[in-house]
Amino acid sequence: MSGGALADTNMADLEARINQLESRLAETEQQADAAQQQAANFEFHGYARSGLLSNDEFSGATGTGAYMSAAGALGASVGRLGLEDDHYVEANLVHNRVTDNGSKAYFKIMLADGVETNNDWAPDDSDLNVRQLYTELSDLTWFSGAFEHASIWAGKRFDRDNFDIHFVDSDIVFLAGTGAGIYDIQLSENWKANVSIYGRDFGTIDSASTDVENYIATINNRFGAWQLMLSGMHSVDNDNRTTDSASPTQRAEKGVHALLAYHGDNFYGLSDGFSKTGVLSGVGLGSELKGIGSNGNLNDDAKAVRFFTYGATNFADNWRIAPSLMAEVSEDRVKENDQFKWVSANVRLAQVFNPNFEIVYEGSYQYMNLDNTADQAKGSFYKVTLAPTLKLSTVGGFFDRPELRFAVSYVDWSEALDNYSVSLASDASTMGNGGEALFALQMETWF
Repeated sequence: MSGGALADTNMADLEARINQLESRLAETEQQADAAQQQAANFEFHGYARSGLLSNDEFSGATGTGAYMSAAGALGASVGRLGLEDDHYVEANLVHNRVTDNGSKAYFKIMLADGVETNNDWAPDDSDLNVRQLYTELSDLTWFSGAFEHASIWAGKRFDRDNFDIHFVDSDIVFLAGTGAGIYDIQLSENWKANVSIYGRDFGTIDSASTDVENYIATINNRFGAWQLMLSGMHSVDNDNRTTDSASPTQRAEKGVHALLAYHGDNFYGLSDGFSKTGVLSGVGLGSELKGIGSNGNLNDDAKAVRFFTYGATNFADNWRIAPSLMAEVSEDRVKENDQFKWVSANVRLAQVFNPNFEIVYEGSYQYMNLDNTADQAKGSFYKVTLAPTLKLSTVGGFFDRPELRFAVSYVDWSEALDNYSVSLASDASTMGNGGEALFALQMETWF
């Protein structure tokens, strides 16, 4: 073979190899782009807290927590800082999909578990369960008019617009169960509404394995910063339940719940931050004001009203404050002529020392006057907590996590409440003797 022919053959072979390599590189890039695109469709979110709690004798602490007072069974919190000893975790897995025409799908599964044992392996104490499992569709091409930007969902979930006072571990309103609904119906320029139907179960008094279903229909309206939420509920078999054979009382079959709230984008008009204020009321099954439709141990004549206000702001250089106040009156709740009154005030302060360290202070006061016709409890509860805290960044404010805390608390209450127990059907809160110091180590994170 001549030298020119050989050179042409080698060049052609080299070009073929180069073309083959470029093709492989292009295929690899496509696969990498596809993998990156698929990864971008997945999200992982979580919440966790874990803590060790001991009394001043280092023998462990029992009966503590944000709802440790006699009014706790009624939803009256005394503040969470320095009182939590549980280990609770939530893991949220999300998948997003967008089609070529712009329609979107959102799938979410939430796993949660909570235990109090400090052991590293506690399978017998595990409460692992699926708390949420639902799919939501939005930007559907055939949606128009008031529904143009609406989303429709079905499954088991927490309502999207639930909100709470994190500082005291108390939901303001918590609607959850299994059902379906439509969010963000634009009824006018300043009026947006959500419509949902939920179903949930009551365990009966005689048998926890038998369920009584409650159905909840809700319309949640937003008029700018104002919120008006109305819920009606119906439980066909619940009126057959009784509290006890000695004093049988018919349980509520229906209920109505209402919430009126103002969501401020500043701290009561005084400074930057936020504040939320409102009132809740309910009758029958709706008189469980916080967990809508979750309590089947309520009378037909039960009625309740609750006021709330809370917020957070920076009030000075390196100082933050978050006050809250809740008060409730309810009657004919479990027995005819029973009456329960309570007021709970909490203030959390944070003093920032550097980008990673602050000291958090919390003070709580609660007054209660509880009468279930057989037992009465009247008096006050007090708590003070000091908690040196390490943070990834103190610049983020109250809601930046993770946090590592060491806390010292002192709790006390009126002597009239010593060793007092107020039974509210299946719920009960028992108080020991007051005047106790508590020591806590805790981490808390979310992302």
